[in-house]
Amino acid sequence: MSNGNNGLLLELAGVTRSYAASGDTEIAPVLKGVDLRLDAGEAVAIVGPSGSGKSTLLNIIGTLERPDSGSVLLNNRDLTKLSETELALVRSREIGLIFQLHHLLPQCTVLENVLVPTLAGGPERRSETPDVRARRLLERVGLSHRLSHRPGQLSGGERQRAAVVRALINEPRLLLADEPTGALDRAASDNLAELLLEIHREESAALLVITHAPELAARMGRVLELRDGFLVAAEPAGAPLE
Repeated sequence: MSNGNNGLLLELAGVTRSYAASGDTEIAPVLKGVDLRLDAGEAVAIVGPSGSGKSTLLNIIGTLERPDSGSVLLNNRDLTKLSETELALVRSREIGLIFQLHHLLPQCTVLENVLVPTLAGGPERRSETPDVRARRLLERVGLSHRLSHRPGQLSGGERQRAAVVRALINEPRLLLADEPTGALDRAASDNLAELLLEIHREESAALLVITHAPELAARMGRVLELRDGFLVAAEPAGAPLE
C-alpha cells in the first residue's frame, strides 16, 4: 500500500514518554525511544499488548499529547516545537482522528457532527465546500439516509462510519485510527476495515491504525509491534498480537 512516489510524510525519532503509576511516585517509562517513518499514501498497523503504549503513541502523533523527548515531524515540521494554538491548527487541518468510541455529539445530527471540525476553519487546499464534501462522503459510506438522525438512532457500525467521515472532512494527509473496530461485531468490523482501506486509497491519505485485531492488521501494507517501549517489525502472520 506504500506509495513511495509521494515521499516521506511522518517521521518520529527517539520519542519517549513516561508516567507515574496511579498512587505511585515512581516514574515508569512507556515509550523508550520510538522511531517511525511513514510515507504519504502508506497504510500501517501498530500492534502490541494492552498497556504497551500504543494509544499514547497515537496521541503523540495526533498532537493530543507531547512526548518527553524526541522529534515528531509531519511534512518536515517538528510538532514538538509548536505552540498549543499551532498544534490545534495542525490537528484540524492535517490529521484525522478515529477512536474506538466514536465521540459523536449526541445532541447533533449526523451531518452536524461531521461538520464540527470545519468550524475552526479548514485547509487552504479545500477542493469542495464542507457541506458538499460531507454529503458526498456520507453517501459514500452508506449514510445518505441518516443525515438528520442523531447518534442514538444509529447502529454501532453506522456511528463509526459517521466518525470516519468526520475525520476526513478537512481532507487530512494523515488518518489515525485507535482500535476503530474494537467495539463492533465481526461483520461490522469487516465492513469498517474495508471502508477504511478504500477511503485511504481514494483520499490518498496515509493510514496508521492501532489494533488488536489480526484480521485488520493483516490488511495493512506493513505491521509494526510496540514491544518494551520500542517499535519493531511484527512477528510473522499468525502469531498472537496479545
